[in-house]
Amino acid sequence: RRAASGASAHAGAPDVRATPNLSIEKRLAAQRLAADLIDRIGTLTELGLGYLSLDRVTTTLSSGELQRLRLATQLRSQLFGVAYVLDEPTAGLHPADGDAMHDALAGLLASGNSLFVVEHDIGTMRRADWLVDVGPAAGEHGGTVLYSGPPEGLRDVEASRTRLHLFGMAEPPQRPRREPSGWLRLEGIVRNNLRGVSAAFPLGCLTAVTGISGSGKSSLVSQALLELVGDRLGRPVVIDDEPEDPLDDAPGPTEGRIVGGMDGIRRLVKVDQKPIGRTPRSNLATYTGLFDAVRKLFAATPEARKRRYDAGRFSFNVAKGRCPACEGEGFVSVELLFMPSVYAPCPTCHGTRYAPDTLEVTWNGLTIADVLGLTVERACEAFADEPSVLRPLAVLRDLGLGYLRLGQPATELSGGEAQRIKLATELQRGQRGGTLYVLDEPTTGLHPTDVDRLMLQLNGLVDAGNAVVMVEHDMRIVAGADHVIDVGPGAGNLGGTIVAAGHPEDVAEARGSRTAPYLRDELMAYAGQESSPRLAG
Repeated sequence: RRAASGASAHAGAPDVRATPNLSIEKRLAAQRLAADLIDRIGTLTELGLGYLSLDRVTTTLSSGELQRLRLATQLRSQLFGVAYVLDEPTAGLHPADGDAMHDALAGLLASGNSLFVVEHDIGTMRRADWLVDVGPAAGEHGGTVLYSGPPEGLRDVEASRTRLHLFGMAEPPQRPRREPSGWLRLEGIVRNNLRGVSAAFPLGCLTAVTGISGSGKSSLVSQALLELVGDRLGRPVVIDDEPEDPLDDAPGPTEGRIVGGMDGIRRLVKVDQKPIGRTPRSNLATYTGLFDAVRKLFAATPEARKRRYDAGRFSFNVAKGRCPACEGEGFVSVELLFMPSVYAPCPTCHGTRYAPDTLEVTWNGLTIADVLGLTVERACEAFADEPSVLRPLAVLRDLGLGYLRLGQPATELSGGEAQRIKLATELQRGQRGGTLYVLDEPTTGLHPTDVDRLMLQLNGLVDAGNAVVMVEHDMRIVAGADHVIDVGPGAGNLGGTIVAAGHPEDVAEARGSRTAPYLRDELMAYAGQESSPRLAG
């Protein structure tokens, strides 16, 4: 066509770029580019990221996706003699994705590198060549290296709580399976990769929603379920899935309808891992509401009455009682030219947040600043005779948060800690039943001991007549659920359907389920226990 139009033919062009499209030079270049491209994409696919679009903005990726993306880059670096440090690489991963992660780590190890991994996953611990166990508990009760050596040697360390789960010494809770008091039925759900899906959630039960990463679990539970139930209750739930780029299209609302079961739901509670506050002024004591009761105790002391101090005087957010220099922050910011700002304790109050005359008032020998410096465990002892303060403190302690300080800023809390604080705030309320609790991967980043504490509280909510629906990857928790919904079978366009639903034993035998083999292995681990609730029914 080029020659027919009067231009020069390829054969007569001096520029190599004008050679025929199927010339040897262009074929070699295309082959090399394609081979490199396939190699890069293959690495991502092996790590379970095949469902991501190539134009996906990295700021929209989860922490687990981003960590695997960085790992894929290292796998192709061909480096050796490198020490890689990974912080919970399997957190938030389905066991199938976890296996792919383990294979990738084994590849780095075989290339002559060293791997240092912080991990709660039992399977990862069993694959390790060397195990370092720190404990025995959290906070000021931890910080001791209990063991360092081959995994088998941890079996004889009695102070270790990890060994109980690593070697199967922890007995599963003996609990009969609950039967549904009703069913919440959704039909025609359209959201992300969900296309006309119908799902049924049992009421009065603990439901685990499973599936590999990107299969549509969060779209079903944390978006569709929350939106539809919230709209029906007249209290719409805000779903934080706005695009990072303002030029991108925002996802539309969930399509679908509820066809039954709403008569058994009076409240909807979402418990996620988002921060409980974005400033240091928000902390454990203020979020749970226990600080209000503490301030009233201080205002009722004889010294406070003599000075006519009310409860507001003991708030670091009110001008009349806080330090005027730092305005209740406890620290001041020192701006440095051409360098990041430096934060230092307030030179006036020395980090106490309060004015000197406010600190002159004491309750049982403690100032209000001393109370904020107490850990939850010590606060339980200090306020043992004050039910209004002890109730939320006891719930926090039972959830494994006894090591946190009452005045610890919200910005210093992890996502798992924030989620348990939100749950504790809900647990301290009177339970009247009829509430639907929705949690997205509540056990992420938790030690098995803390997971057991969390599940004890969640099962308590269900026993009180509520329903709990949770997205979960921990097969130990899934095996103990009353009902399981498996989404998949793949990720992205290959997912978005209900593969199986029913008792854990039913899902474990489902064909085409990526979850079934791992759930079957977990159920078989307790096959010798006739009274196990996981084999009942």
